[in-house]
Amino acid sequence: MEAACPPVRTGKFVVVGGGIAGVTCAEQLAINFPSEDILLVTASPVIKAVTNFKQVSKILEEFDVEEQPSTMLENRFPNIRVLESGVKQLKSEEHCIFTEDGSQHVYKKLCLCAGAKPKLICEGNPYVLGIRDTDSAQEFQKQLTKAKRIMIIGNGGIALELVYEIEGCEVIWAIKDKAIGNTFFDAGAAEFLTSKLISEKPETKIAHKRTRYTTEGKKKEARTRVNADNVGSALGPDWHEGLSLKGTKEFSRKIHIETMCEVKKIYLQEEFRILKKKSCTFPRDHHNESVKGDKEMWPVYVELTNEKIYGCDFIVSATGVTPNIEPFLSGNNFELGEDGGLKVNDHMHTSLPDIYAAGDICTASWQPSPVWQQMRLWTQARQMGWYAAKCMAAASLGDSIDMDFSFELFAHVTKFFNYKVVLLGKYNAQGLGSDHELMLRCTKGQEYVKVVMQNGRMMGAVLIGETDLEETFENLILNQMDLSSYGEDLLDPNIDIEDYFD
Repeated sequence: MEAACPPVRTGKFVVVGGGIAGVTCAEQLAINFPSEDILLVTASPVIKAVTNFKQVSKILEEFDVEEQPSTMLENRFPNIRVLESGVKQLKSEEHCIFTEDGSQHVYKKLCLCAGAKPKLICEGNPYVLGIRDTDSAQEFQKQLTKAKRIMIIGNGGIALELVYEIEGCEVIWAIKDKAIGNTFFDAGAAEFLTSKLISEKPETKIAHKRTRYTTEGKKKEARTRVNADNVGSALGPDWHEGLSLKGTKEFSRKIHIETMCEVKKIYLQEEFRILKKKSCTFPRDHHNESVKGDKEMWPVYVELTNEKIYGCDFIVSATGVTPNIEPFLSGNNFELGEDGGLKVNDHMHTSLPDIYAAGDICTASWQPSPVWQQMRLWTQARQMGWYAAKCMAAASLGDSIDMDFSFELFAHVTKFFNYKVVLLGKYNAQGLGSDHELMLRCTKGQEYVKVVMQNGRMMGAVLIGETDLEETFENLILNQMDLSSYGEDLLDPNIDIEDYFD
């Protein structure tokens, strides 16, 4: 019997997850403990590495995310060993994880960075695609080459980017909010961006410098059915670069937005025919209401809560993510957040001894700074992974550690519709109550600046376009200076605001 026991390996540090949080955590541990072996367990054959990192200001950072074979990580850090396998079980009392390749790994400190998985509007429907990782993005590209019309459900970052990038295919975009990009923008910013969306897309794109590795060929074929269901790590910034998102038709962009609605029911073609339902045609221009009576037969039909029905080739479910906690729950009494993540304290420690968590899988449960909030974005995945490693190192050495400065202020820089977008602090007045005020500056097609003020102090900002205001505004939010006396001058384009606050 003893011979049948799986091999047991012991290591000081084990990290689960090959996404940004997990890889950053493993790298940082490898630097702090060059003589210790760091085990990184990931279900994916590629890892996500942060490259071209640039500290834009005190907190704002820009970086690229590169998919790399795990051997590149092992070459950079000889004390990191990558195990390509999913986690089958965690026995927290025994400080041991069991992986799907049949091995056991005993740890002293464990960091769970297994990310999140897409919330699908409908499980098991072949015409519903969730886009979360590189495999699903490539599957989407493959399906799109044969598509004349698709439907996108959701209003987050992936939906926003998809809608802008897709060419040669009609797009019906259904959102539950009044305006696009509700997670990131208010109605004013949404209107600013929508005007770009309904204009023709220019041919020239900003050059991208990302190297790509895919998981094609034998390695992919060799993956077992068990592994195929494992969640890959999340897409990083500019994930659509290098994918040709083109449908079958010869036009640039054709989009119709259905607001304030959700999916009521999905019908396959046969069921739709038997029920003798009627679907809408694609509206002929942006303002036209859909008219009943689409003559074309589609593989799948979507009925929305506003009673409209549209046929399409397939549906993209981009309705957010849920933390990927299932593999770790059985037999372990983790405290969970309301959003389903593993609760972590201000040292990224879960409720169980010697287990940390970082990135999309965790829920920040400390008392946050008044201008910080958790959002499941790659910038926070990097910051949390880095800080979790610091906390694990400090605990191992018996040292104390202060909370990392990056959690003082929410700061995120990204790109939507080819515009640079910077979000700072309570940029949408999240949780501020009714006594806040907004200041706006907008030049159509060029820039959109919104500042959130409360009691004369800047609490947040949205900057779209090349505004060059991010560093100044970051400082003003951090130092909470009383700006009442500046009034509207704060956003006057003829006044160099930096001169005020040097």
